Amino acid sequence: MILYIKYMVSLRCKMMVEQELKNIGLHYVVVELGSVEILEDITLEQREALKRNLLKSGLELLDDKRSILIEKIKNVIVEMIHYQDELPRTNYSDYIAEKLGYDYTYISNIFSEVKGINIQQFIIHHKIEKVKELLLYGDLNLTEISYKLHYSSVAHLSNQFKKVTGLSPTFYKKLRRKRDDNLENI
Repeated sequence: MILYIKYMVSLRCKMMVEQELKNIGLHYVVVELGSVEILEDITLEQREALKRNLLKSGLELLDDKRSILIEKIKNVIVEMIHYQDELPRTNYSDYIAEKLGYDYTYISNIFSEVKGINIQQFIIHHKIEKVKELLLYGDLNLTEISYKLHYSSVAHLSNQFKKVTGLSPTFYKKLRRKRDDNLENI
């Protein structure tokens, strides 16, 4: 049986879910971002206990099919951008449709209707978050980052970054370093 969990986006979330499953006596096969496959059927009492305990940690057990599909879409995108060494070379729309086994137009329409933004905007937001991470913690320069994240040029990355954050990538990096230096001096 597969259960779907909203807001499960990190390795820490996965570990927390594993512990909660053990606490209520459920055995899992695999815990992935946004879902968990358990060996046995879950009783109503176990489901309610899991739901309550997950909520305490900011996670939500999903029941309806649309919410589950939205979470699957989000998790495919988060995994694609944040947890793979290399972004897919194919169209993102083809990649997402293939991963989920649905027509892209169908999932795109549902995503836009429920989230209020389109999938492309969601991808851009996460790519910019990845750029921030690489700027601050990586050894890559802007040219290498733009190549790694499949931007057509550094100018394209910089324009998109500024549109989303209001700052240039270079100014963002300087601002964050200055803030970190000030925190160290406290």
